[in-house]
Amino acid sequence: MSRGLVSSTPLLVEARAQGYGIVAFNVHTLEMLQAVVEAAESCRAPVIIQTTVGTVKHLGMDYIVAAAQVAARRASVPIALHLDHCQDLTLIQQCIEAGYTSVMIDASKLQFEDNVERTKEVVAYASRRGVNVEAELGKIGGVEDDIVVSDADAMLAVPEECEQFLALTGVPTLAPAIGTAHGIYKGEPNIDFKRIEQIASRVAVPLVLHGGSGIPADQVRRCVALGMAKMNVATELKNAFSLAIQQFFAEHPEELDPRQYMVPAKEAVKRMAIDKINLCGSAGRA
Repeated sequence: MSRGLVSSTPLLVEARAQGYGIVAFNVHTLEMLQAVVEAAESCRAPVIIQTTVGTVKHLGMDYIVAAAQVAARRASVPIALHLDHCQDLTLIQQCIEAGYTSVMIDASKLQFEDNVERTKEVVAYASRRGVNVEAELGKIGGVEDDIVVSDADAMLAVPEECEQFLALTGVPTLAPAIGTAHGIYKGEPNIDFKRIEQIASRVAVPLVLHGGSGIPADQVRRCVALGMAKMNVATELKNAFSLAIQQFFAEHPEELDPRQYMVPAKEAVKRMAIDKINLCGSAGRA
């Protein structure tokens, strides 16, 4: 039995040092959360439960934290709870006080100096409470809740700026824009592997791969090998959950018991989570 939710910082430091990736799964329901934890248990893998700002507003941070804490106490693998892509300092602080063990301050739309100042503020607040902080440099394209970055506005991270940013902020984990996008790719992802290599050679902290849904397996493995110690998976997981419910109703249109249609939805999420955990090499690392 675990002692509850843990900070993701030591988990990710170990992952980067050992050359594997920990998967962070965006969940929107209790069943999705349970399925992710069951997948991590079956794989003996550390895992990060992740929620967007929209999900926090939809479910309530206290409900989310309570469910995640129960899961973590029951589990025998390390589990962290992460707030993804948040621009609101007040909400970040509220989530930390509620029990989140990792937060992302997304000030990537601001000028470099302003991003530094905003990130420093969050790092100072979170580090006193043992909470991991993730920041973004460059602009990752696609849609994440109400944060929309068009292809034209997407901007790749500059390796020299990444090094400078870390020196100025002390942020424990960094999400550099390297050509991935949120959502499902319309075509082949255009990942700049050379850029990842250049950034990883300059900074020692764990790097975060955003937009993990739909990246071909060989490219994921290459990203992880280059230093991406955390991979976010949201859209694929959400789609698997919803499509399983759609299929259930197509086959059983008369069935209205949520306890029936949530079973295949939960199983679909669990299968997807197991696949991603194995892909990133974190199975057996708990």
